[in-house]
Amino acid sequence: QVQLVESGGDSVQAGGSLRLSCVASGYTYSSRCMGWFRQASGREREGVAAIEPGTGITYYADSVKGRFTISQDNAKNTLFLQMNSLKPEDTAMYYCAADPYYGCYSGPGHVRTIYNYWGQGTQVTVSA
Repeated sequence: QVQLVESGGDSVQAGGSLRLSCVASGYTYSSRCMGWFRQASGREREGVAAIEPGTGITYYADSVKGRFTISQDNAKNTLFLQMNSLKPEDTAMYYCAADPYYGCYSGPGHVRTIYNYWGQGTQVTVSA
């Protein structure tokens, strides 16, 4: 059974930075894909970033490209999301997610939003 626990969410001003962490347990690091998605109040779920643990291939939403970086520490079973130059529109609940079966690719310009497993989320609030 996969368990994912996020941390690192906070309230920051625009232009600031945060680093989200996700500690994984279970068989996640044989996962084919791990990623982050977010959901803001009244808005659809948005895939933010994803990584294939076996190859290190990464995927980013256009809205965060150049500002966010997804990475992993296999030894600690931890997934990270470094978020720089934060904007008010980045305000959302951020979820860590994993899929043991399928890779991350989900079409041109699209980052996965649907996974087999996800955590409880960590809130990021960016004020103007």
